[in-house]
Amino acid sequence: MTRTYTPKAGEAQREWLVIDATDVVLGRLASHAAALLRGKHKPTFAPHMDMGDFVIIINADKVALTGQKLQKKKAYRHSGYPGGLTSVTYEELLAKNPERAVEKAVRGMLPKNSLGAQQLTKLKVYRGAEHPHGAQQPKTFTLDQVAQ
Repeated sequence: MTRTYTPKAGEAQREWLVIDATDVVLGRLASHAAALLRGKHKPTFAPHMDMGDFVIIINADKVALTGQKLQKKKAYRHSGYPGGLTSVTYEELLAKNPERAVEKAVRGMLPKNSLGAQQLTKLKVYRGAEHPHGAQQPKTFTLDQVAQ
């Protein structure tokens, strides 16, 4: 009788991956990053464990949105107080804080529980081409299909 392999908590082999977001559609970028953060590309994937890699996204200010999403799509935040809902268009959000736009897209594609919050801590997003994680010797991850 063969047994199903279940990975142990200490067996996670984590890599550091760099994704260049220049001219990549935001949703495509977020879905690839979420799969890497969860570890779905590994043969030892377990949905109840954090087996994913660290993901560094650079050039977040150069990410692309298709159609008229730049002017019409809105990003919402709530302060927690009554009447505390604020909205901003993605055009303003990408101009002011592009890191938040990418993090928001990736967060929406991760599990909505404590495991998803733990996986989100392994995401590092930077506005420009520089990042402070050179000591981890990150590998470049190229996306097959980029913007139109």
